[in-house]
Amino acid sequence: MTSQSAATLRTRYVAQAASDLEENRRRQQELAERITVLKQEEALLADILNLAERYENFADASRLPEQLQDEPVAAEAEQAPAKAASRRTAPVKTAASGKTAKAGAKEKSRQPLLGDLLVDLLAKYDEPRLAKELRDELLGKHPDRNPTPQVVRNTLESLVAKGRIRRHKQQRSVMYTLVKPDSD
Repeated sequence: MTSQSAATLRTRYVAQAASDLEENRRRQQELAERITVLKQEEALLADILNLAERYENFADASRLPEQLQDEPVAAEAEQAPAKAASRRTAPVKTAASGKTAKAGAKEKSRQPLLGDLLVDLLAKYDEPRLAKELRDELLGKHPDRNPTPQVVRNTLESLVAKGRIRRHKQQRSVMYTLVKPDSD
């Protein structure tokens, strides 16, 4: 091996080591940022769990705190972690009514739950219905609501898990019917 080829080889090794170090630093920075986001998500989920445990024993569901339907919590949490952290502080109560500001706003914009709307639609039929048919009918009767097909399917599956509706599989299609109280 000549001294020139040894120098070329050494130069390549140095360049490769520098490149590897730079890639390693970049990856470490990405991971550090991801860890920060995960810690924020963990704190938010812990707060949600604490709230769920606190309100678990309420018999009156109307007393539960609710999120406004038009409040973009997930988008805000990603864009501004400080806003997400401030959301976890105690809600401000208005002096006149003693209710939280969010609760007052929620009362003005209360809409029926998607699950209740789907149960009402299924109640009209004796035969099984496809999720797509139910979504199409929902869009026709409630143009202000626009759930995605996946949200409708997830809601229907949630109702199946609760025993409010029944799932029927026919080949590759999944259909749903309402569970009649007298069929138990």
